[in-house]
Amino acid sequence: MSLVIDDVVVRHDPVGPAVPLLFDSPHSGTRYPADFDFTCPFPLLRQAEDTHVDELFSMVPDMGATFICALFPRSYIDVNRAPDDIDPAMLDGEWPEPVNPSPKSVAGMGLVRHLCRPGVPMYDGRLPVGAVQDRIENYWRPYHELLSESLDALHGRFGAVYHINCHSMPSFVIGPDRQSPDFVIGDRDGTTSEAGFTRLIVGTLRGMGYNVRLNDPYKGVELVRRYSCPPRGRNSLQLEIDRRLYMDEETLEPHAGFQELRANLATLVRVMRDYALDRTGRMAAE
Repeated sequence: MSLVIDDVVVRHDPVGPAVPLLFDSPHSGTRYPADFDFTCPFPLLRQAEDTHVDELFSMVPDMGATFICALFPRSYIDVNRAPDDIDPAMLDGEWPEPVNPSPKSVAGMGLVRHLCRPGVPMYDGRLPVGAVQDRIENYWRPYHELLSESLDALHGRFGAVYHINCHSMPSFVIGPDRQSPDFVIGDRDGTTSEAGFTRLIVGTLRGMGYNVRLNDPYKGVELVRRYSCPPRGRNSLQLEIDRRLYMDEETLEPHAGFQELRANLATLVRVMRDYALDRTGRMAAE
C-alpha cells in the first residue's frame, strides 16, 4: 500500500509483516512544479537529480521495510538541508527569521539553489521571500513530517529503527590510489549509527567486490543528522551510489548494469533486515 501526500511525497508501506527498517530517497523526484521558473537548460538542471534511485530500491517494501520518496526535484527545494540554510543574497526581500547559511548555500547549493552548477544561474533574478517560504511549507515540511512520523512509529513498535538515506553521486576519483568509489557510506564520523550496523553495510558491499569509502567525502547531511540518536536506538546512515554503475551520466538512461546492481542491493537489504530484526529481538528480550 502507498500513501501519497499532495503529490509531494509518497510512502510505500511494507508488504507483509513490517521490520524496523526505513529507506528514503529525497532526491529522485522528477515532477517539476508549475511555478518552478528556472532559466538554465533543462538537461543541465536534471543533472541534480538522483535519477532512478527510487527504482533501485523499489523492492524494499517486499522485504518488510518502509520506503519514502520525494516526488519533486531537489533543485526546487532540498529536503536534505536545514530550513534556515538560506543565502540572503539570493532573496528579493528580507527573510523574517535568522538564517544560517552553510558553505554549500553560499556556493549556490543550499536549501533552495540559485546556481544550476558553478557559474550557471538557475533564475534570471532573485527569488521572492514568499516563494521560498511556500516551498518550505508545501514541500520541505510534508516530507520531514512524514519521515519523522514513520520513524517514530517504527521506533515505538520495535524499540529501535534503522534508517537508510539513499543517494547517487557523480563518478570521481579520490585518494592516493586515484580510484573511483562505488559507494560512500556516511554516519557523520560514527555519530549517527551503531558501529555494528555501519560495519555490516561496508563489509557486505566490499564482500561483493565494490570499492567502498566511509565518510569520505560524504558524511551525511540533514536527514541523517536530524533523525539519528544511536543511544536511543535511532540509527541513520547515508548511502551514496556511483551513477556509472547503473546509468549513462549524460543521458540519465539506465544501462545493462542496472539489474545487477539492483540484485546486489536486494541482497544488502536482506542483510540489513536480518540485522535489524536480530538487534530488536535481543533488545526486547533484555
